[in-house]
Amino acid sequence: MLITRKAEFSASHACYRNDWTPEKNREIYGESANPRGHGHNYIVEVTLDGEPDPVTGMIFDLKTLKDIINIEVVQPFDHRFLNHEVPPFDRVVPTTENIAAEIWRRVSAKFPNPAGPKLANVRLFETDDLYVDYAGPSR
Repeated sequence: MLITRKAEFSASHACYRNDWTPEKNREIYGESANPRGHGHNYIVEVTLDGEPDPVTGMIFDLKTLKDIINIEVVQPFDHRFLNHEVPPFDRVVPTTENIAAEIWRRVSAKFPNPAGPKLANVRLFETDDLYVDYAGPSR
């Protein structure tokens, strides 16, 4: 069974590599290559996979999941310029794909118990019509 919790945060980012010329960055990232950045109102959905507890009927306490998302994602990302304020984006281009993978890394660490619920998916909306699904590192 899957259960999903949603949260929102606002952040700015710029897609560019310091080791490339401005021309190469514009060629690859287009307008997003502006080092001054631009912002988005991101929506993140965190999905857990597990079986409901026979006593509580819950896969996982949703208040606790909300707290995990708030501590691991919203607080460190909200109203931040990701490239300058949120590691690893000082050295990793903060594309939607890379942001989703970083959210996975941060949240998955909170579910180490192989017998408990597992992180199944992180969905990150950058805009209404653009999102990334990340289901963990390639095996």
